Amino acid sequence: MRALSLAAALCITLAFAPPARAEDPVQSAQTLIQQQIEAFLHNDAASAYSFAAPGIKALFPDKDTFFAMVKKSYQPVYHPGNYAFGKSRAIDNGAVVYQEVLITGTDDKDWTAIYQITRQPDGSYKINGVQILPNTTSQGI
Repeated sequence: MRALSLAAALCITLAFAPPARAEDPVQSAQTLIQQQIEAFLHNDAASAYSFAAPGIKALFPDKDTFFAMVKKSYQPVYHPGNYAFGKSRAIDNGAVVYQEVLITGTDDKDWTAIYQITRQPDGSYKINGVQILPNTTSQGI
């Protein structure tokens, strides 16, 4: 009888428990960006490449080609001096997240990188593109 009471109490507790909260798309995007920047800072091409969306991987079919492109064309992202997250915007119930990243390069020049993060069919997020703008201040997305 005691086991039955315990089971009933557990069922009542579960019935009134708040629903599980879905993962916040903006937080997921920021975590993804931080992890990729850390991989760049450690010259870990394989990890950095793993955060790229399939469309990016189609353009750069291996980690070395991808890494060389980032080093050449996205130096402030590849090795930022300092960076901070600016404004963000999630659309289509979090299917796409735009995240502004304010960067001071190692040369003390200021940059704004706008990341497009897309939710994949498995529910994970990947970086689908980055637009980098020199010497800008946050204007919002």
